[in-house]
Amino acid sequence: MKKFLFMLPLFILAAQFKTAAQDDAILRFFNQYSEDERFTMVHVSPKLFSMISKIETSDEDWNKVREIVKDLGGLRVLTSDSIDNGMELYKNALSKVPKSEYDELLTVRDGDENVRIWIKDSNNETVIEELLLLVGAEHEFTLLSFSGKIDLEKISDLSKTLDIDGAQHLGKLKSKSKSKSKTKKEDNDEENDDDDN
Repeated sequence: MKKFLFMLPLFILAAQFKTAAQDDAILRFFNQYSEDERFTMVHVSPKLFSMISKIETSDEDWNKVREIVKDLGGLRVLTSDSIDNGMELYKNALSKVPKSEYDELLTVRDGDENVRIWIKDSNNETVIEELLLLVGAEHEFTLLSFSGKIDLEKISDLSKTLDIDGAQHLGKLKSKSKSKSKTKKEDNDEENDDDDN
């Protein structure tokens, strides 16, 4: 029994290191290409999001953006639309995503373009902890990561204001989120109908 009690903290530490190592794999992928001139690299820190959320104006569009970014903890983007190995990078980045930690929300293959979106849940139907977007095509690659308290309904609106290649795919989240909510509502309605009978 003493041996078990001694080993329990070691198991907990090992699990935490494994989770950190998986998240680090994505960060290392960003860092590996951050100095590569073929890519545009963007990193927005939590501090900048906090500062942006405090800017007040009468512009309605800006106020929508401010409402969205106030709970964001960071943004990283690595993108290029003029590379020769977009699909190779896509497959490499895909292998780095810790699938045990993320739920795949959306997969689209349209011609030679592949789009995948994963989320890390926060036990809330519309608010998540992290969102990963991966886009790959023959001459195109985008890896985008949002962290913080992310409202799926609002983040798709933010995609309209981001002038970043690949960000337009975030607009697909709204329709996915609505269809998910609609399905849950229909399921609840069916359960209520069954209860009435």
